[in-house]
Amino acid sequence: MPKKIRQQNPNVCPRCGTIVPSPKKTWQLVAPMPDSNGRITITVMGAYECPSCNYKWRAVISKMKIGGESIEIEGAKGKEFKLTSEEKESQRHTVIELDIKDILEEE
Repeated sequence: MPKKIRQQNPNVCPRCGTIVPSPKKTWQLVAPMPDSNGRITITVMGAYECPSCNYKWRAVISKMKIGGESIEIEGAKGKEFKLTSEEKESQRHTVIELDIKDILEEE
């Protein structure tokens, strides 16, 4: 079986090249196992139908890797967005211990 060539734009018909404005149906696939960084991959798929030649195909609309310390979103056109939590050090809280005897002595 020949290997499929990945198409850059999912809303272009592979047969005639017509641009389809939106998919007929979308759904999410959630990966059962996290990657090495502990992130879960959510893939948004879409089913398209060409208005000119009536060809039907499925394509990946976007992929999201969520969890761990960052969120990574890969769009259909190969654009990536990364959101990381670099404020982890500033989120640490200080613990204040109070003794009841000290509080009662102040009164």
